[in-house]
Amino acid sequence: MKLLRRAAPALLACLVWGAQAQPLKVGAGAVQLQPRGGDAPVPAAPHRTEAARKLAVPTNQWYSSLVFSDKPEAIYAQPLTFRATAAGFEVALPRKAVVPTERRDVEIHYAHADAIELSPTAFEPGRAQLARASDWAIDIAMAQGADAFTATVAHGSPYAWVQLGRGDLRVRLPAAGERLPAADARVLVLRVKDRSYALFGPTGVRWEPVSATEWVGRLPAGRGYAAVSALPDDRPETLALLARHAYGLLVDTRVDWKVDAATGQVETTFKASTRALEGDDAGALLGLYPHHWHANASVTGRLGPAYDTVRGPVKLLAASSFTTTTRYTGFVPYWPGITDSPRLGELRDVMKSDLRNARRMMLENGQGPYWQGKGLLRVVKMLDVFEQQGDTEAREQLLRLLKARVQEWFSGEDRKRYFHWDQKAGTVVSYPEEYFSVVQMNDHHFHYGYWIRAAAEIALRDPAWAAKEQWGAMVDLLVKDIATAERGRADFPFLRNFDPYEGHSWASGIGLGATGNNQESSSEALNAWTGLILWGEVNGDTALRDLGIWLLATETESVQHYWFDLYKLVFAPEYRNPDVSMLFGGKYAHNTWWIDDPRQITGINLLPMTTVSSYFARDPAYVKRNLDALKEEEKVWAARGKKVDPPDIWQDIFAKYLALADPPAALAAWNRWGAVELGDSRTHTLHFLLSLVEMGVPDLSVQADTPLYQVFRRADGRRTYLAFNAGKVPRTVRFSDGQQLTVAPGTLARARQP
Repeated sequence: MKLLRRAAPALLACLVWGAQAQPLKVGAGAVQLQPRGGDAPVPAAPHRTEAARKLAVPTNQWYSSLVFSDKPEAIYAQPLTFRATAAGFEVALPRKAVVPTERRDVEIHYAHADAIELSPTAFEPGRAQLARASDWAIDIAMAQGADAFTATVAHGSPYAWVQLGRGDLRVRLPAAGERLPAADARVLVLRVKDRSYALFGPTGVRWEPVSATEWVGRLPAGRGYAAVSALPDDRPETLALLARHAYGLLVDTRVDWKVDAATGQVETTFKASTRALEGDDAGALLGLYPHHWHANASVTGRLGPAYDTVRGPVKLLAASSFTTTTRYTGFVPYWPGITDSPRLGELRDVMKSDLRNARRMMLENGQGPYWQGKGLLRVVKMLDVFEQQGDTEAREQLLRLLKARVQEWFSGEDRKRYFHWDQKAGTVVSYPEEYFSVVQMNDHHFHYGYWIRAAAEIALRDPAWAAKEQWGAMVDLLVKDIATAERGRADFPFLRNFDPYEGHSWASGIGLGATGNNQESSSEALNAWTGLILWGEVNGDTALRDLGIWLLATETESVQHYWFDLYKLVFAPEYRNPDVSMLFGGKYAHNTWWIDDPRQITGINLLPMTTVSSYFARDPAYVKRNLDALKEEEKVWAARGKKVDPPDIWQDIFAKYLALADPPAALAAWNRWGAVELGDSRTHTLHFLLSLVEMGVPDLSVQADTPLYQVFRRADGRRTYLAFNAGKVPRTVRFSDGQQLTVAPGTLARARQP
């Protein structure tokens, strides 16, 4: 009896858990609605207002630390930084710091420091909470009981706006400040250390000094607001510009995209809505990043003063909207077979070896969704080669292997491997967890991007397998987790990982750390958007396809600026590395999270090397410069007494990268018996290299009127044209140089110039 009483609570807990753990059917698959056993749940996001709690949790954003962290973290909005503390709301203009490292290079930091602090005088501010978020602006509520205190901040904005329910506004300085002249009595300009700040109060405000480091704004009744800005320079006309727009409170921000499938033109429109706090509404004053203003004829001659930031010059534009245009340069799922290469026998040999080891190669390192996703794409890319080389029996063998592994996870029946839909938070997570993808909500686009792309390529061969009533509904769920395009939903947030204004993704789900959110592998983010395009094409979902095209084209442009600095606009002169491998809200660095081996530092922003990697061919000279720099970095690594095993780690990735600039040199550099990156294979690498030797380097100057196409150009000028038709009827593809190609359904077509 005593034993039964002891066992009863445990038995009851098991019964309750079992009742809660009934899976939810999703097509032929299933997701768990609760984590199993001792598996960790997703993190709580307590710091949201009641209204914000009705929506899915906004993870992986530049402000996500606000909703997760009990410790106040800096928010990097560019050009300003902010932090909500128990004492008040901090605003700062970061300055560049060059930080030497043990790697014998430097990092560039723009830290939140020397902030001014705003707070109400009539009450203590409450715990900061996310009150509202639009596409690139947020409201932060710091209410205390019935007393309201709210700050509005935004990417690119030179202002923060604060609104108080009652009382006056206190301004504390990090050091003694000097008041500078201002013609407008509403404006207080203070010089603090090497920064100048301007505060814009309502008509009737009185700015009174309390001490050398404290001022109070006496606010007239019913006008409890002020805007604060840091000045990019000391010119009177700059202050006048900021004063003119300071009273236009941002109330909404929205990004819209449009894809012209016939030309590959991708247009993005940024719209900001304002409400006049007093006087006439002068509209918004927006700070444009380099990827917004570079080579953008629509803003030429309209840009004003610039802020020095970690993203390069952020230039002011007095307008409530602007548009950017970039090009989508296409890709095909795979390249055609090799028929007449002198190394065809070698290709057959590596194919035989890889086929024998295919099951092991699918899961060589790690049991969770990241490494399993890499294994899936690894085998898919092998399958491509077997198919194009005419080995249909091996193709079917690999296809069965892929389906079985995906179904093992999607079924919800495996004891260890499963997906969990947390409907309260609005996310799908997977177990066993890797890289804090559950407890910190990290890297969902990296992980699920591999799965979505692999599933799309399975669906190219077997549409019935990918039907919604079969396994396609599970793929759709992963798509929704990383790329829901609707705003204001409770089931999933708008574009979980993607930052529409900065034009790239963020990897950290909860965004903790002194330097803000971060992203390392830009190339794995681009792989995710490739998966959306393919999945949309396979299913005839043009909206999803166009979303993927917009994300791919936009992030590619952002990567060219902020990871590779192709246009020489961003990197500080003290930063000698040709690439950034880790991009943070407040710094950039040449390192990885797990090792400072230069080969892996460089390679993490290259892999996976597939057909979509042709975007690297935009600047062949940069490819060679980056690889030359890697040789010097390896010498420094060796001089520090460091070793990596194997010493030629990721040599296949670098050979493929070089092939996009110089195919013969890349083929000569690749060692068949050398190291193999665990998301790739000798089969795919050799086929990739031989294809480029045969076709030439990608020619990004030629467009086509279909999403799935590529053009290559040999040294002698002859072009090869590829197009894939994922539809159900034949189509004629027209290229911008006059070439036409008729493509049957479900096939890859090729044309060569004589």
